[in-house]
Amino acid sequence: MNRIRISTTVDSDLLNEARAYCGPEKDAVVMDTALRAFVLQRRNAAIDAAYAAAYDQHPFDEPDQWGDLISFGHAAEKS
Repeated sequence: MNRIRISTTVDSDLLNEARAYCGPEKDAVVMDTALRAFVLQRRNAAIDAAYAAAYDQHPFDEPDQWGDLISFGHAAEKS
């Protein structure tokens, strides 16, 4: 993995709190962890938005060759 140096300013209280959780780890570990969490959050939001758009286009109660999801859900609850 290629590494690059970044230089930025951050909230000192937030950084100190993050450092307290990481213990002796270096700031690079704090940043890597924060960036992974940020990217994961954004990816999950994009996936959620894609599902929302798909269900807006094709609602749960829209029938297809197998029926509709609302009826399937009700049948599953009864079993």
